Amino acid sequence: MNPSDRIKIAKRIVRELKQGQVVNLGVGIPTLIPDYLGEKKLVLQSENGLLGMGPTPPADEVNMDLISASKAPITMEIGASLFDSSNSFAMIRGGHIDVAVLGVLQVDQTGEIANWAVPGETILGVGGAMDLVAGANEIIIATLHSSKNGEPKLVKELTYPSSGIRKADLVVSEHAVFRFEEGTMKLVEILSDISIEELKAITGAEFEYNSVLSNSSLNDSVSEEG
Repeated sequence: MNPSDRIKIAKRIVRELKQGQVVNLGVGIPTLIPDYLGEKKLVLQSENGLLGMGPTPPADEVNMDLISASKAPITMEIGASLFDSSNSFAMIRGGHIDVAVLGVLQVDQTGEIANWAVPGETILGVGGAMDLVAGANEIIIATLHSSKNGEPKLVKELTYPSSGIRKADLVVSEHAVFRFEEGTMKLVEILSDISIEELKAITGAEFEYNSVLSNSSLNDSVSEEG
């Protein structure tokens, strides 16, 4: 796994987020987002009880009592608040989260998510996955394109337990951006030096794309926007 791939995904998702939104950051790649916001001002929520999460602190200012959902050190923005788990989930279940950025084990070609259990392995805890899938107004998936053993994470049908019937709106991997519209997965950008045919070969899901738009045009559109 190339660490720069995770950063690329986080940076691309920042482009989707709008000024002033309340955004929950799930475990994994999503927790990199605070370090790449630039001038964009968001209200970042962590399900472990923080509203107003800031970027990673310098090494000499780390306080491990202040951590993200990934248990990584974070800072607090001016005006941030700390609260218990019940209030955190009341916020999530009450529809007060504009966007949830989640990692996944799998996402199928309709946008259904599996991100809490692997069959045959110990379940350490569901966490907030099911609540976020049900309660957030928009769901963005941040994921590497393939699992550690090389299996596609974007699949035709889930083989892991579903996190809920609510579907994702967007998925961003190190290779591409896909949007889900009326149960159909549509390619909107290519993010790496890969052809559409190569992308098809490493993607377990079927997806639509604009055949008029060439691969080079897709890549040019990404590079022009940074």
